[in-house]
Amino acid sequence: MDVRRRPVTSGLLVAGLLTGAAVGGRDLLRRQAAVAREQIGKPLGEQALAADRTWKKKYGDRIDLLVLGDSIAAGLGADEPRQTLGARLARKLAKQTGRAVRLHTAATVGAESSALAGQLGTLPASYAPDVAVVIVGGNDVTHRVPVAESVDQLAECVRALQARGTRVVVGTCPDLGALRPVPQPLRVLGSRASRQLAAAQARAVGPLGAHVVSLADAVGPFFVSAPEEMFSLDRFHPSSLGYKRTAGALLPHVLEALNA
Repeated sequence: MDVRRRPVTSGLLVAGLLTGAAVGGRDLLRRQAAVAREQIGKPLGEQALAADRTWKKKYGDRIDLLVLGDSIAAGLGADEPRQTLGARLARKLAKQTGRAVRLHTAATVGAESSALAGQLGTLPASYAPDVAVVIVGGNDVTHRVPVAESVDQLAECVRALQARGTRVVVGTCPDLGALRPVPQPLRVLGSRASRQLAAAQARAVGPLGAHVVSLADAVGPFFVSAPEEMFSLDRFHPSSLGYKRTAGALLPHVLEALNA
C-alpha cells in the first residue's frame, strides 16, 4: 500500500482511539470525533515542501544527512522549504560543524513504521549517509498497529542503516496528548498510547547503539504551553517554529552521533 495516500487525519486518529475505548463511552467519543474532524480538516494537503539540497555548500567537507519517517520528518506544516525539519537541522548542523550538509529526505506523509523498509528501498545501494534521523510512530498509534510490530520494524531500519555505516538518531513518538482539537477523553487515550510506544521504541533501539531523543519530553511541553505558535494551520502538525524547536532538540544528539 502506498503510504502517501494515508496522511495523518483527525478521522484516522479518532477511529484508532475509538477501538480502544470502553463500549459504554463510545457514543460520547463518536460525538467528540465528529467535532475533531470538523476542526482539523486537511488545510496542508498531503505533500511536504521539498527541501533536499546541499546546505552551506561553500563550507565544503560535506556531511550527508538522511531523514526517514512520517509527516513530521518530512516537514509537513512548514511555511517554506528552509523551515522544514530536515532543512533546519541541516543548517544548524552546518553552522555547528563548519561543514556543508547534503540533505536527503525519504520520509513520507502518512508513513507508519512499516514504511521505513520501503523508504530505505528508494536509496541507492551505494548511498551511505553519515547520519540518519528517524521519526515515526504517530501513525502507528492512530492506526492501532501493535507496539511489538512497530518497534520491530523500527529496529530493522536501524540495523539496515548501521549496515551502511550510518549513525542513527531516533526521535521517539511525540505525545498525541498535545493535540488540543481532540477533546477529552480521546486526548488522554492518545497520550497514553503514544507514550507507551515511545518507551518501547527507546527500549528497542537504544541497545542497538541508536541515539534516542524523547520528543515528548524534549519539545512536548512547548506544544502544550504555546499551541498557537508551535502548531501549523491544522493544529495537528508542527509549524515552522515547531520544527525549529524540534531541530534544536535533535541537534546535540546528531552531533554526538557524528562524533561517536
